[in-house]
Amino acid sequence: MLALIDYGMGNLGSVKKAFEFIGAEVKRTDKPADLRKARGLILPGVGAFPAAMKNLAQRRLIDVIRREVAEGKPFLGICLGYQLLFDSSTEMGDTRGLGLIRGRVRKFETDLKVPHMGWNSVTVKKKDIVARDVMDGDYFYFVHSYYPELEDTTDALFETEYGVPFTSAIARGNIYGFQFHPEKSQEKGLSLIRNFMDKVCR
Repeated sequence: MLALIDYGMGNLGSVKKAFEFIGAEVKRTDKPADLRKARGLILPGVGAFPAAMKNLAQRRLIDVIRREVAEGKPFLGICLGYQLLFDSSTEMGDTRGLGLIRGRVRKFETDLKVPHMGWNSVTVKKKDIVARDVMDGDYFYFVHSYYPELEDTTDALFETEYGVPFTSAIARGNIYGFQFHPEKSQEKGLSLIRNFMDKVCR
């Protein structure tokens, strides 16, 4: 069973359907006990960083997420859930994140329209079993106004250009994160979900 973390924000329904489409057993939950029992954790999200961290704290999920990830449990953050992986965000002030990946989330400063919305391509920065079907130039679907600046660039899995280059996916040990929506990115997105389930959560 994979635990789909429900903290009151995000597109949980579409993420759940995408995982179930490729054969995963997924439980939507906000209970710490379910996170401890799960084979892997999925943290989606749409909305503001400060509200997300507040909701996670109110449900007493922050410590259990950190502990389970530290013990090696596979973890996937999607969109806002990806940004929450980092140390902090500048959105609406300065807010601490989960601190699982070193770096800070900041707003786009570009002449291009913000939010960054629609299809955009990626450049593969390193080999990883989850991204084995992805090549330079493959497209994924994005909706976001903020992006992370990594302290350790070896964590970067994909990079995307939108006025500035930014890390659009990370992979570090048992931790994965996608700024784009794999559940809305057709076959390439489903291949990432399938590989995470089959190769990381096996």
